[in-house]
Amino acid sequence: MPGHRRLTVLLLLALLGGCEMLGIDSPEKLAAWKEGEGKAIGGACRHAGRAIEDCYALNAKVRKAAVFAGWREMDEYMRENKLEGVTPTLAHAEARANP
Repeated sequence: MPGHRRLTVLLLLALLGGCEMLGIDSPEKLAAWKEGEGKAIGGACRHAGRAIEDCYALNAKVRKAAVFAGWREMDEYMRENKLEGVTPTLAHAEARANP
């Protein structure tokens, strides 16, 4: 009987270990993803020549600390490599609605 219990416990542990394969994200993984998204948005805003305040306003649901970190990293990169910002060609929906 103890052999069956041990086997059952091992099978359950193996199944629980595969939760990531089912698409169940851990809180740490979700937080890292949100941080990366915020940094990407901030970097894109800086590359597009947007002020950080505009970036915050256009992306209100994203953590400001992550957006600022991405914006600052891109700013440093652009200064080091003497790059100019790219002028956005598409306006944000709110900007078009309120001319």
